Amino acid sequence: MTTPQDLDERFRSTVGGLPAAGAPSDPAQPVRPGAPLTGKQALDLFEAQLTSRHLDLAARWLRSFGEGYYTISSAGHEGNAAIAAVVRPTDPALLHYRSGGFYCARAAQVDGSDPVRDVLRGVVASAREPIAGGRHKVFGHAGLAIVPTTSTIASHLPRAVGVGFAVERGRKISPDASPWPADAIVVCSFGDASVNHASATAALNTAGWCDHGGLRLPVLFVCEDNGLGISVRSPQGWVAAALRSRPGLRYFTADGCDLVEAHRVATEAEAWVRRHRRPAVLHLSTVRLMGHAGADAEQAYRTAAEIERDMVRDPLVHTARTLVGAALATPAELIARYDEVGWSVRKVAEEVLGEPKLATAAEIVGPLAPRRPARVARAVAAVAQVDPAARAAALAGKPPESGGPLTLAQTINAALADALLAYPTMLLFGEDVAARGGVYGVTKGLRDRFGAGRVFDTLLDETSILGLALGAGLTGLLPVPEIQYLAYLHNAEDQLRGEAATMRFFSRGAYRNPMVVRIAGLAYQQGFGGHFHNDNSVAVLRDIPGLIVAVPARAEDAAPMLRACLASATADGSVCAFIEPIALYHTRDLYAEGDGEWLAPYRAPDSWSDAHTPIGRARVYPVGGGEDVTVITFGNGVRMALRAAATLAADGVGTRVVDLRWLSPLPVADIIRESAATGRVLVVDETRRSGGVGEGVLAALVDSGYVGAASRIASLDTFLPLGPAAGQVLVSEESIAQGARALLDR
Repeated sequence: MTTPQDLDERFRSTVGGLPAAGAPSDPAQPVRPGAPLTGKQALDLFEAQLTSRHLDLAARWLRSFGEGYYTISSAGHEGNAAIAAVVRPTDPALLHYRSGGFYCARAAQVDGSDPVRDVLRGVVASAREPIAGGRHKVFGHAGLAIVPTTSTIASHLPRAVGVGFAVERGRKISPDASPWPADAIVVCSFGDASVNHASATAALNTAGWCDHGGLRLPVLFVCEDNGLGISVRSPQGWVAAALRSRPGLRYFTADGCDLVEAHRVATEAEAWVRRHRRPAVLHLSTVRLMGHAGADAEQAYRTAAEIERDMVRDPLVHTARTLVGAALATPAELIARYDEVGWSVRKVAEEVLGEPKLATAAEIVGPLAPRRPARVARAVAAVAQVDPAARAAALAGKPPESGGPLTLAQTINAALADALLAYPTMLLFGEDVAARGGVYGVTKGLRDRFGAGRVFDTLLDETSILGLALGAGLTGLLPVPEIQYLAYLHNAEDQLRGEAATMRFFSRGAYRNPMVVRIAGLAYQQGFGGHFHNDNSVAVLRDIPGLIVAVPARAEDAAPMLRACLASATADGSVCAFIEPIALYHTRDLYAEGDGEWLAPYRAPDSWSDAHTPIGRARVYPVGGGEDVTVITFGNGVRMALRAAATLAADGVGTRVVDLRWLSPLPVADIIRESAATGRVLVVDETRRSGGVGEGVLAALVDSGYVGAASRIASLDTFLPLGPAAGQVLVSEESIAQGARALLDR
């Protein structure tokens, strides 16, 4: 394995042995004939490369005595400093974890920046680190327009596509919303092994798809190719073939170890993307020095000859050779500067060692997901102040409150229309949502009313749909993407878990990606589906920290809950999953055919505040007095429980049916209060027995010290079969009534 000492000795011996050139040359002139890089720029970039290298060496030094917690280095990739030199410091950048040279070069362009202290604070998990505050070591800084990314491979690429899309779309619908200039381009770097990841494939495909369809997407992808994914080699020529063959992506390639060439090609790529507003990929050939991370013993999977070949291509040595050859510095001057930077970095490393770490749970979770219910309520009241004339015009003179009672689907449609009026930055998109109006007609007519710029169809890829939402939220818009079926979310759930939910956490709130993800889901859909159209599992959503999960069962609740989610997204930057029970979309009746009791009138804006539904608050239905048993449920379970409660009431049993409405955060106070009211609790969970919502409800009761009787009925731990067989494994109205009676018999 190449050690810090090896790199240090090689730099000194190689640079020290270079023959000094003649008289000093003019730093204002190109460092090579025909190159756009001047001598002055080359010297500045060498400084950034030196800084990045010594940050890596300092991280290894800190790790040697247990004070360095993240030592994936940029050694061998320092040529990416050239990318920072050709793009603007206001261009948003989402960086690979080996983009230290880029970070240092960009920081040098912004007054008051201190990249050395920034990075070392991340290495030692200092609470004073400027982006994550000790939660992770990432390249990120709001003042440098560098968006922090996670360590999940390639998960930031779909977001980068979304940012590029939103920069273009945003300047048309809301020019003042974006934190980036209207002519900004997006820079997104990643490693060669990432090319093979599904998230990268989705992002590159979506970029090409957008370009093929004539959509502007100013994204410069930068692949830093060192030929290795930890220990797995990228097959010779594979990365170039994979990137070059991507339709809709302009391909550029350069030797990333040669600063002058990297700068020249990056200049061409940047100019092309900025001028044409189209995506391109810059393929940089690099090397990886000092192994993958930490104490990686790369000699176990690499030969000494391979390691030596990489050492020969060390970009620091290559740049030093260029500077000496151009008579911009002498070998002695470069070695002296190498030492000066090294001592300066080591001094800062010693200083940050004593800085405070995150010390309490409250400190750690503080930025995760602020909950400010009063502010959300005010936001709901504010959007109710819509111009009546504008609303009447947008709704063709037929406001939904003027008609009869609506179904759940019709109510959501009306609420979305009002939201598009209230939020000029709102985008509604997904598969089939525009021209068709959604598989179930929920978004019918919205494109015609609000235009294809705000209501539009996407390609069939859930990862890319959520990536567009991530980028739109980051760029100041309010995205409302649709995932057509709950089962399809699992193709892309890391975009919610690893990207959306973590953004505030890993940026201390400096960045946020507000969104409301509409998801058609849950079971009991008749005549269609099986598991993939009747998925009844929400466990993957409920354990994502900070994510709001809403499940409206009735039309009366759907609009207020949707407005609460949108208000929370705008006020607090919340990420919300709004699960719409498919089986209840068009349900009209509750107890008997034709009774219309599952319908509800739509409220006019002047009553929205009165109907506001706070996040994390349940709804209670006392049936037959409600004194004997409490049934806690949600979604389809609400209708079944109310029907079962009517049957029980005929036998003199009073039931309190509690509709949770919010699966995260659970309405714990309401659960405890309504359970204590009867002392008998039946938890009705249409999701699965293992990992289902019922487990959380029962845990809340246990934690509160509840001492009454409690029981649970839940759907079986199985995927759902097609047709009537589904009834054998799902909760039923009859099983609810039986469960309640069993509790009464205890």
